[in-house]
Amino acid sequence: MRSFLPVLFLLFLSQHACALRFDVNIRQRAAHVLAARANGQNTVPVANTRNSEYIANVTLGGRQIPVLLDTGSSDLWITGSVPNAKDVGKAVSLSYAVGKAQGDVYTADLSLAGYNVTDQAFLLVQDTSSFSVDIKSQGYEGLIGLGPNTGSVIRDKLDDATGDSVLDRIFSQNTTAANYLTILLNREGDPDSPSTGELTISEVLPQYSNITNMPKLSVTKVHRLTDEDQHWQVYTDVNGIIGPDGQPIEVESIVPKAPDGQLVVVFDSGFTLPQIPRAMADAIYGRVQGAEYNAVSEIWTVPCDQLIPLTFKFGGVSYPIHPLDVSSDDFAMVDSRGNPVCVGTFQPITSAFSLLGEYDIILGMAFLRNTYTLFDYGNFMDNTANDRGDPFIQLLPVTDVTKAHQDFVKLRLNGIDTTGDSAHALLPADQMQHSPISEAEKKKQYEEYILSRWPYIFVGCLAFVLIVIGLIIWRCCVRRRRNREAKAARVRLPDTSAPPRSPGAQAISFGRLEDGMAPQNMEMRSSKGGYDYNYRPSFASSRTRV
Repeated sequence: MRSFLPVLFLLFLSQHACALRFDVNIRQRAAHVLAARANGQNTVPVANTRNSEYIANVTLGGRQIPVLLDTGSSDLWITGSVPNAKDVGKAVSLSYAVGKAQGDVYTADLSLAGYNVTDQAFLLVQDTSSFSVDIKSQGYEGLIGLGPNTGSVIRDKLDDATGDSVLDRIFSQNTTAANYLTILLNREGDPDSPSTGELTISEVLPQYSNITNMPKLSVTKVHRLTDEDQHWQVYTDVNGIIGPDGQPIEVESIVPKAPDGQLVVVFDSGFTLPQIPRAMADAIYGRVQGAEYNAVSEIWTVPCDQLIPLTFKFGGVSYPIHPLDVSSDDFAMVDSRGNPVCVGTFQPITSAFSLLGEYDIILGMAFLRNTYTLFDYGNFMDNTANDRGDPFIQLLPVTDVTKAHQDFVKLRLNGIDTTGDSAHALLPADQMQHSPISEAEKKKQYEEYILSRWPYIFVGCLAFVLIVIGLIIWRCCVRRRRNREAKAARVRLPDTSAPPRSPGAQAISFGRLEDGMAPQNMEMRSSKGGYDYNYRPSFASSRTRV
């Protein structure tokens, strides 16, 4: 999870998140394994703080501690003190936009959702003065990462299994349990939303048991060299985002291997506001009458009485977004005229932009409130004997479009449905506003274009080097052959077309004789007609005797 703090709201996002992609085959699990139903023992209530933070309790060293739930990172860090904790002698620093979580790595016994782990490694943060917010006043005193184990900084620091993430330790110590987690997030201020969220491990909530029948969305895996950036990420369907006008929003993926028409989406419960390509955010909010783009906070604002339809598609299933989640009145924003406005929750991706081109979209809380989500870790877990299939995600839609419309009318329009008025009609497409792209964002896009294609650039450079070496070798061979030909040409063979000088004599052609001396290659011997010169070739010549 990366943290990001615009002017009036907190987006908690760890700098270690980044996310590339090789397809993982859909895993088939025996039906009875996923048939487990939550009985309360393996269920944790999830508190909601103004639809911006979701918090659950863990017990560490006997102390109950409220922590942020973050599916975008993999480490556990705690503030304050932990009874009976043991210092392992290693220090770790995690950077956030709101400050640094730094300190020593400790171990202590942990309990979560009815599971117990001995000597769980965690970062103990003694000093929170570097944070720009008072996290305790926000209702939490730490963070638990629920992402793949490869993203754990503590694990890398300890360099052995003792530093594994909480979920990895739970699954490795309970090998009969299936390696999955489910999360349900509630919506504050919505009378039809559950009163609280819930988290379960290796069980599903009975009222949402149909999730086991939903499509298993294969997790796309990043390259092994950057597996610390592995996230819960999948492909959308082709043309998988339906905008306010009911038409697909067509945006090209920055992920080099993404199929045509599909985008790579990361599911991150640590993000308050989902991050999407700028062109997509413009398509959602740019045609709303009265919409403005706040360049300082890098957010769209819209009138709070504007109902904006939005739907995502995964695995052939539509997931409509509640209109209360498409714009939010939780941030007390005003427009350029001083009028109260709502924040468009699906914002242009800026600070969380993937420089390695590993994902296009981060769907945070505003999306996850509309699904009951199952994260199956499969072989993300290193030390589990069972459940070693490929990781996948299942999403169960929980938003009813008709009821959601009624909720919006009741809460935003005082019970009078004016959503069909001309004042709420979308502007024509040719009048759509476009948010400006900063120079910093242009630079990031250029860097991403280069960095995301490093395998192809590497192969191209390697091929170029091999071609150059081949040309050099070929050139050397040609030169050597020409040198050999030139050396051989220095010795001239006899001219057999001229008549012999005397009967039985052979015509010999050679350079001039000086002082009556014969060439070294000549041998004088007497014959009936006088002296006869025979040609005796040297070792380096053609070995042809004339």
